[in-house]
Amino acid sequence: MEKSRAIINGRIITPEGALTGSAVIFDEKILAVVPEKNIKHFGVEERIDAEGCFVSPGFIDMHTHGAVGHDTMDGDIEGIRAISEKYASLGVTGFLATTMTMEIDSIKKALDSIRKAMQYNYGAKVLGCHLEGPFISGKYPGAQNASYIKAADFSLIEDYRDVIKLVTIAPEAEGSDEFIRHCVNEGVSISIGHSSATYEEAANAFKLGARSVTHTFNAMPALHHREPGIIGAAMDDKEVYCELIADNIHVHPVMQRVLLKTKGVDRIILITDSMRAAGMPEGCYDLGGQTVYVKNDSARLENGTLAGSILTMDKALGNFMSNAGISIDDAVRLATINPSSLLGLGERLGRLQEGLDADITVFNEQFDVLFTYVNGGLCYKR
Repeated sequence: MEKSRAIINGRIITPEGALTGSAVIFDEKILAVVPEKNIKHFGVEERIDAEGCFVSPGFIDMHTHGAVGHDTMDGDIEGIRAISEKYASLGVTGFLATTMTMEIDSIKKALDSIRKAMQYNYGAKVLGCHLEGPFISGKYPGAQNASYIKAADFSLIEDYRDVIKLVTIAPEAEGSDEFIRHCVNEGVSISIGHSSATYEEAANAFKLGARSVTHTFNAMPALHHREPGIIGAAMDDKEVYCELIADNIHVHPVMQRVLLKTKGVDRIILITDSMRAAGMPEGCYDLGGQTVYVKNDSARLENGTLAGSILTMDKALGNFMSNAGISIDDAVRLATINPSSLLGLGERLGRLQEGLDADITVFNEQFDVLFTYVNGGLCYKR
């Protein structure tokens, strides 16, 4: 059992704004957020000085393929461990290990390793899997191998209901309606992506229970005034969440601001969509059996198609905050409250609130991380 600690001398990020003069008291769970003068009532065994920095719920990345030379599709639990440890150093306390469109056997091997990794606590928690493919469109495969695309079929993933938390699909494909209904009934969240869906097809998917859009603007038709498509449907539905890769390469800063104006701070989710080259030097890397060239902060196939990113969540937050001109507490919401709410984890994660998991990150105004705690245990210190 973790001992009772208090983080003091920080600016505590809450949905209502940043608090000063207060402390976060925790063991494995958040015990309280109270004025510092009241710490004496909680039998605190250790006081941690935040040195005037921000004290925040740990960040959640619900769309990441890999980092530091490792990829979810390697099916290697030690690789997932390395990713987890790296992410903790960047303030991420939970993530969905994200798969790609490959052979079903390769996907199942990856899912097996994710299932094992979910039982351990190396650094950032492995919250489950984001299944990105093979149920996507051949018209918008992005950097995924279209030869492995399949029709949506729940029987292919039925044995992994405990692992898969989010599935990206193209709702225009045959069988998608029934697949969406089945996933929703099983508590699996559905996101529209890698899709050529019309406005009507996307709106129908949202009506059936799909709740988000995968890397909004990317791997889908552009917004058009006569054919609003997926983007128009997402902007028109106030309940739909929009993933966003805020590396300023995938989406222009102006379009990031446009998305904010249409969706608001409570329906955008920052993701990295990072691949194994994140945290690595420039060069050639593998992604789903295809060669990716990393140069000038972008990852691309030989034909120039963007192939994931080398973005990290700390940089995503800094970029979006600067681009959108929003407060730090609003920016943090996009990587904490919003993903936890979409994934049905809001009663465990995403806030510094009594009874929730003590997943905490402390960082300065440049988003440099000083400390990261997961379930109350220190897993990173600068």
